[in-house]
Amino acid sequence: MLLELGTRVRASDGDAGELEDVVIDPVERKVTHLVVRPGKHGQARLVAIEGAYAGPGKGEVALRCTRAEFGELPSVDQFAYVRLGEAGVTDPDWDVGVNDVLALPSYDSTGMFEPGLLDQNIGVAYDRVPKGEVELRRSSPVLSRDGRYIGKVGGFILDDDDEHVTTFVLSKGHLWRRRDVNVPIGAVEDVQTDRVTISLSEGEIDALPAQRVRGWAFFWRS
Repeated sequence: MLLELGTRVRASDGDAGELEDVVIDPVERKVTHLVVRPGKHGQARLVAIEGAYAGPGKGEVALRCTRAEFGELPSVDQFAYVRLGEAGVTDPDWDVGVNDVLALPSYDSTGMFEPGLLDQNIGVAYDRVPKGEVELRRSSPVLSRDGRYIGKVGGFILDDDDEHVTTFVLSKGHLWRRRDVNVPIGAVEDVQTDRVTISLSEGEIDALPAQRVRGWAFFWRS
């Protein structure tokens, strides 16, 4: 089963949207959920991996539910205001996945924008994911043990019997100079939301076998 970020996802009775992100159990190294967005401005939904399977088309993802049932799944998108200097968004029932800080402009009493003046509150758009799990997206960086940037997450290969990750695909370079390599999961030191840290040197990475990934892909062998 090919899970490619940005590919179309189909419910049993029609189009459900597109695959946006994946959610992983960082301890078990297991894919647990897919994040599917129904249209550019639709509410992204959290789909348990057990509810997805390979569709009839190449790279197509199919869901074991109708579009109406898909619309009842938990929403991922959240928004909150936090004060400058606060630790960030907290949620008692969910963990915070990928997030983006939205700096808000300030205006004086006449309604004119005042450059350099920051509001004491900032808006944060974030995804909520199940407790104890993390979220990875197409721009999630891969770092070396010393914190040096190496590349971006390109994909995952899961084993035949369940959703445990055996290998992840690291994308290095850009455009025509891009190279995708298979990194064994044993070389992954840490997986956090929007970040993967590995223990290999750049020379060891260059010696790993290549894996061509079209776009940003996640692979599930079944």
